[in-house]
Order: sequence, then C-alpha cells, then structure tokens
Amino acid sequence: MAQPRVSMRRLCRLIPSQNSRLYTSRTIPQWQSLKCLPRNSQRLLHTSPALASQSGDKVSAGHKLREEWAQYSQFPSASKAADFVEGNKVTVHGFLLRRRVKSSKLVFADIQVENGPSVQVTATFKEDGSPEQLVTKALRAVPLYSPVCVTGTVAQLNGSRIDLDLDAIQPLNAFPKDIIVSEGVQFPASARHLQIRFSDPLRSRLLARPQIGFQLRKTLNDLGFTEVETPILFKSTPEGAREFLVPTRRRGLAYALPQSPQQYKQILMSSGIRGYYQFARCFRDEDLRADRQPEFTQLDMEMGFATGEDVMRTVETLVAELLPALNAQFNIVKSGDDIYPVPKRGLKNGESTENGDLKWPEPTAPFLRLTYDEAMTRFGIDKPDLRIPFELHRVEHILPAQFVSMITHTEQPIVEVFRIRPQLDGETITPGTLAEFVDKLMDQLPKPLAKNPDGAPAALMFNSKKPLCGLSSLGFEGFDALTSMEQFSDLEDGDVLVFQARKNAPFQGEGSTALGVARTYFYHAFVSAGLLPRSFDLKFLWVVNFPMFTPDDGIDPGQGGQAGFKATHHPFTAPLTEADVELLATDPLKARANHYDLVVNGVELGGGSRRIHLSSMQEYVMRNILKMTDAGLAQFSHLLEALRAGCPPHAGFALGFDRLVAVLTHTDSVRDVIAFPKSMKGEDLTVKSPSKMTPQQLETYHLAIAKKEEVKKQDV
Repeated sequence: MAQPRVSMRRLCRLIPSQNSRLYTSRTIPQWQSLKCLPRNSQRLLHTSPALASQSGDKVSAGHKLREEWAQYSQFPSASKAADFVEGNKVTVHGFLLRRRVKSSKLVFADIQVENGPSVQVTATFKEDGSPEQLVTKALRAVPLYSPVCVTGTVAQLNGSRIDLDLDAIQPLNAFPKDIIVSEGVQFPASARHLQIRFSDPLRSRLLARPQIGFQLRKTLNDLGFTEVETPILFKSTPEGAREFLVPTRRRGLAYALPQSPQQYKQILMSSGIRGYYQFARCFRDEDLRADRQPEFTQLDMEMGFATGEDVMRTVETLVAELLPALNAQFNIVKSGDDIYPVPKRGLKNGESTENGDLKWPEPTAPFLRLTYDEAMTRFGIDKPDLRIPFELHRVEHILPAQFVSMITHTEQPIVEVFRIRPQLDGETITPGTLAEFVDKLMDQLPKPLAKNPDGAPAALMFNSKKPLCGLSSLGFEGFDALTSMEQFSDLEDGDVLVFQARKNAPFQGEGSTALGVARTYFYHAFVSAGLLPRSFDLKFLWVVNFPMFTPDDGIDPGQGGQAGFKATHHPFTAPLTEADVELLATDPLKARANHYDLVVNGVELGGGSRRIHLSSMQEYVMRNILKMTDAGLAQFSHLLEALRAGCPPHAGFALGFDRLVAVLTHTDSVRDVIAFPKSMKGEDLTVKSPSKMTPQQLETYHLAIAKKEEVKKQDV
C-alpha cells in the first residue's frame, strides 16, 4: 500500500527551525525515515560548518536584541495625578533634562514631563554597597536627555514642582553623544524633532494649538453647528489660486487638492444642513512667505438662512469666548526675547505653576468696522494694524512742485505722509543717534519700497536746531503749510516724517500701497529698537465693502475668463446692495461685494462673504461678467445644480487657524505653530519631500517630464 503523501506545507510545520528548543540530534533520524521527504532533504538537515557558524551568529544576535529590547521596553505605568501625595511612591515618565552632582553621595536631576509640573529627583546614600548607592550610580550613568522611567517617594509638593526621593530609574533608550545640546540651540530643519524637544517656545505653542482648537469646536457645537468632513481629493476648478494636482492610474485623469472646501460647503447648504464647520486642510500652490504655507488648516464655516451680519456676530462670539478660556488655562511668560503661553499646571484647584505677568486681552463685541476704501486711505493697507499710533495724510496739495519732483517722476501723483514720534531718553537715544538709525533704515529698505516705480519713500526728521527745523527740503511755503495742518501743528524734536507718492487712481482691490507697507516697516523697526513701546493688545476689526472684481495682475490665474479682471476673493461672493447688483451689468469694477475680512494687529485672520444662492445669477457672473468659457463654466456644473435645487440664502467664513494660533502665541511665523512646516521652497526638510518621480511612477500615472525648451515655448 502506498504511503500517504505529506504536503510540503505540513512538512514545514513538522520541521522546527534551527533556533527551536525542539531541535535535537534524536529527531533527525525520525525525519530521515519519512519516505515522503524530497530527495534533497538530507542536504537541508545536515548543515555545513560555515552555515552552522552563520546560524550561531544569528542566535547570538537574536539573544542580544532580545536582551536590549527587554531592558528598554518593559516599564511600569505612570502614576495618576491623584497619587501625588507626600509620602506616596509614584512613577513618572519623561526625559532626563538636567543633572547636578553635589558630591559623590548626592545627586539632583530634573525630569522633563510633558504638559505637567516640573519634577526634581534626589538620589543620596550613606553606606557603600547599599541599594541607595546603586540607584545613585544608575542616575549618574544615564546619558542626559534620555527617556527614563523614574520611581520615587514624594518628598514635597512645591506648587509648580514635585520633589521625589529616587527609588529606581530605568533608561528607556540612550541619547547619543554625537548630538550636541546647548542653551538656545537651533537644530537644522531636518532635525525638527529635536527642535521641538529642546525649544520651550516651540513646544509650548504646539501644546497650545489643540487647546485653541478645542475651545473653538466647543463653542460651535454649543451654537448648534454640525461638523462635516469634506473630501480631500477634489477636482480642478478655477477659484483663483494655483492648485496641486494628484494624477491617477487612469490615463489623462487627475484629482486636485482643494484650495478650500468652498464648493462642498455651499452644496451642503442645499442639503438642508443649517450650520456647518470643519477644521479643513487646504492646499494652494502659491509663492511662500512667513505667514503662508502650501498646505494649511482653516476653520471653515457656513450658515444657511443667514446673512453676512449673522456670520460676523457668530465669529465675534467665537473670539469673545476663546480668549477668557485661554486665560483660564495658560499663562503668558517671557523668556529672553520670546513670549509664549505655558499651561497652568498646578496639581490642585488649577493652581498656576508659572508667574506669567501677561494675559490675552478679552475684546468686546461688536468689533470696529472699516470699509476697504477707508482702510486704504487711512492706513494704506486692507489689513491695518491699529496698534500703530499714526495714520496717513494727503499733502500733495500743499507741497511745492520741486519737492514732489524730488521723490517721484509720476505725473500729478497723490503724496501722503505719516509721522512717527519716538521715545527719546536724552542719553542713549538722542536726535543724533536717531538720525543715524533712520538713515540706516532708509539704506535697508525692502526691495518693494526701494524699487517702487512711483519712487522710494523720503524721511525727514524734525530738529529745531536746524534751518526750517530740518524740513528745509519743503521750502518756506511747504514748511508753513505742513505745520499749519492740525495733524502736524505740534511737531517736536525727534519726530520723523515719511513721505511717499503714488498714482492718482482709485483703489481697485489691491492689498496695500507703498506707504502702507512703509508704515508697518518703520513701526516694527522702531519697536525692535526700543524707540516705541511694544503693545500686546489685540486690535480686532472687520474690513468690509471690498470691490467685487479686481483687474488682472498676471500673477494669480483668477477664474480664467476673458474679461480682463477677476473676482477679488472668489466668484461665489454676492453683491453688497441692490445698486451693486445693477452695476454688475453696467460697470462691474465699481460693484462692491458683501465680503468681510477679520483683521487683528495687521494680520488677516480670515475672510468670508454672503454667497450667491441663485443659480441664474451665479451663471450670469461667470459667463457674462468674468467671460468664462463654456468649458470653464462646466467645471462648476455641480455647484450650479445644487443652487438650482432650491438652495437657501447662506453666508460663511474661513478662519486661518495657523495664523490665529501664531497671533495668540506671539510669533510672526506660522512655521512656529506647525509641527512639520514647509520651507520657503515648499520643501519638507525633515522627510526630504517632494521627491523625484521614478520612471516606474511616471509610467504608472501616464506622465512625462517636459523638457525646459518645451516649457518655455508653452509659457510664451
């Protein structure tokens, strides 16, 4: 009778590995007696000396890995906050931050515990060979900055600090010696993880970020809003900014990453959801700067059966409830030049562990409102910083033609001026040192100011000891006329006057004038030099009544129409009044939009508008005003169809969450509130992205790299 066939899968289960405890010399004859073994099976069972040596090395390496893993991976859980009572034995996890060896028998160490009070451990002993000596020796042996598990007895609770008498310390990994850590160290962007660990300001801002988001989410939930996630893989539509495309394996088809959830949230209004929000990831292929990233987070909102007034009141409620909540959770502390929030980490009754002397100002609603034209006229910018204690004033009508020709070649220009009154102490800061400082500022003007086609700004300093008080460039008549103006009738020694010319034309949606930029530049320079006080106020305001359309600038792609202008914000914004509706047909560049921007301290935190909820009007704006092609219009067919299905009036808002966190944590760059930000080139230097596409990827996604010559031809 034939022997039953044993499958190879079954055989593999019968034969243990060489590392198995079951592998003995007695088992080999039993396996060899199986007639169903393959002919070459004995070669597998009788290993050569070289292979045996390799096997032994693997066994040794395996044991070593096992021992190392056991040493660093098995550790007790951390104790709960309620366990920290004097006399109790507790366990904490953290990094060994500092160590102070007072003597051979006394060592102190600080343990960095995330989002908790500081922990100091004490290791001391009296007798050699005692358990206490071994613990002290272990503490001294652990490399600084290593993650550790510490067990000790609570000796004292000192408000912001816990003192432990060390019973045991276990390193959970070893910090390498080749990484050098010093006070205020700046690691390269590729070592962002180390910068987060060793920079208190950066780490504190990242800890504050989710708390800010939590409070915003709580308020919206309390107001009855519904959080809805919208897709990340969208389609390409000409909303205004350049998009990121995501190729697919289907030839010629690609997704686009959303510039915002704008169209989805308007479709949701037609679905019957009355109040929508989400913390949305958005993507725009734009030129980068300190307050801009290619991918960013915005708090997106939309309200059905609502107007812009309803949305603005809701946003004011968000801000009004946010700041008191943050003051209850955080202290704002100073450390050198840095100012940042630190959690109030008391163990009981919310006791503060930091001596912060600053708080977030708690604004009251309603916020100040300025029209776009008023903001541009008074401050030269559509996001004015109201902390700056000076405004712009038109003076071309009182200036001599000779002076005007000295500062510009523009025909019949508008000339404006602002005054800075610095703080002079008469000792370190004198008229002479101030003059040198202003000269240096003028020599270091940013390129947009120094190369302004209407001329660079001109700065004059009032000095009563000089002819015409240092304003001789104005001539006698110009000096008399200027000092007769109410705004300049009280000039004092040290006052700096900055003049700037611009074309005599109405504002048409541009974000700033040259003098508006200079106003911000001089203010921050004077504050940094101690010539003006630093203000920690939060000056919120709404800027409203923007022009609905803006002439093409050749920079942003706009909506791709043939009208020669584009929507100032996006093509879904409603006209402000019925008169503006009529202007759509007769003079669209004069039509105002029902749009509103929230601004604080010179930062545009977000913007919103009432939307066009009538499909016929939306199509009219796209086709007849923006002159979009049928193909361009077809890209919005999904939105037009949703509006046609009885969509109610609606309005919305998008709050730049990264910018909000940056403002509230006292930093000028959103990179300081993002764990892994992109560089000015749009690169993630931590993981080295974007990466080059491989030939296999190009083939999979039906792509080809165009030659430079072909790209130049397409650009022409």
